[in-house]
Amino acid sequence: MDAHIVVAGAGGIGCYVGGCLALAGRKVTFLARPRIGQALRENGLRISDLDGHDRLLAPDAVDASADPAVLAGADVVLVTVKSGATEEMGKLVAAHARPDAIVVSLQNGVDNADRIRSLTAPRPVLAGMVPFNVVQSSEGERPLRMHRASEGTVLVGAGVPGLAELLSVEGCVSAAHADIEDVLWGKLLFNLNNALVALSDLPLAAELADRRWRLVLARQMDEALTAMKASGIRPVAAAGGAPPALLPSILRLPDWLFALLVRRMLAIDGKARSSMWDDLQRGRPTEVDALQGAVLRLAKRAGTAAPTIERTIALVRAAERAGSGAPRLAPDAFD
Repeated sequence: MDAHIVVAGAGGIGCYVGGCLALAGRKVTFLARPRIGQALRENGLRISDLDGHDRLLAPDAVDASADPAVLAGADVVLVTVKSGATEEMGKLVAAHARPDAIVVSLQNGVDNADRIRSLTAPRPVLAGMVPFNVVQSSEGERPLRMHRASEGTVLVGAGVPGLAELLSVEGCVSAAHADIEDVLWGKLLFNLNNALVALSDLPLAAELADRRWRLVLARQMDEALTAMKASGIRPVAAAGGAPPALLPSILRLPDWLFALLVRRMLAIDGKARSSMWDDLQRGRPTEVDALQGAVLRLAKRAGTAAPTIERTIALVRAAERAGSGAPRLAPDAFD
């Protein structure tokens, strides 16, 4: 498939995925906020990863604009905005993109593709799952740098021949998956940890290495799995990971045994945190409603309890209101 790809949302994931695609010779346009677009056009974009690769997309190779009219030229639209901006972007796609444009949601959460689809019909809309963390450069650093701090294959819903191959490039391997909705629920279990990283102010690897924090995550996962089971949802692990039902038990293992059994889970860049941590640091709204909020809504419909999920939402909301970045809480804040 020879296609023009518009990356709709030039944050961490959008810039990393779009940067990898452009470096591989794909035709890419970034639909970005004016400040980000200007930085990309003037200084280019650095793409690096935990394997030691560090590449520069030169300024003259960057096509970036704040004008949503660029969507009119898209064969494929990759929606990479935060979940809170899904409707806004969906309306822009509906207003500007061709009726035959393929839309792919590469967002956290489980319902973004449905929300986009409700606004953009008849365009085909596929859900996707990005498994890795991206660490963004600090404010003012030029060129902007997006660093992939963990591993994994990007998965997109099946049904569009050649799409996964188009999106599979060096630094961002992609594949089609027939059960993408169940994959999203499986990914959501891991995304429940985003809030714990944000509230603790610990790097992801350090937080996962501490059993006290893993116990909090295990409690969240137990509540989520109970709600999913009561709702007939069967989450699946992507790329051959442990069955979701076993994750809480694995998290409860002693530190030494956990480290021995899950070396791959801990193969994370030491600087990696979470997008929710980054949002708190930058004073932006978080995606807690799309993550813990999705579980809480499911639990309420199913009539199951989710006290740890509720407590986590309350703590994140308090940190958002305080506007002072990560509050550096201890695990006993969840008791």
